[in-house]
Amino acid sequence: MRLKIPGIKVDSAIEYVGLTSDGAMDVPKDRSNTAWFELGPRPGENGSAVIAGHYGIKNGKRSAFDNLHKLRQGDKVYAEDEKGAITTFVVSKTRRYDPKADASDVFGSNDGKAHLNLVTCEGVWDKVSESYPIRLVVFTDKE
Repeated sequence: MRLKIPGIKVDSAIEYVGLTSDGAMDVPKDRSNTAWFELGPRPGENGSAVIAGHYGIKNGKRSAFDNLHKLRQGDKVYAEDEKGAITTFVVSKTRRYDPKADASDVFGSNDGKAHLNLVTCEGVWDKVSESYPIRLVVFTDKE
């Protein structure tokens, strides 16, 4: 699978991930890839599919979702499956979360429609906690 977001020049392979040992959604192994949470719906299926991507530069390498914050309502996002079929999504809103906040709305939807929610980090790297202080989520709806 591939994720394409022309507005921010993303064209990345999609890895498949589950949960980490502490119960959080895992992240892509490669910074230039994104990762689909395979315990939820596939992109295009009813419900909320979730794709995560890294943010920030590490060892001189940029990350897939460095510019995710630039997406605006109405921007297009494309998910391509293994057979080359493309599903189009439209950005509906963005929201920022504290990493410890309840983000269950990112993973669940009961409106009978297909959504694709894109997740990344934001803010300044905290060397002590080895993480970023904000989670950015871009919510999209199937076109």
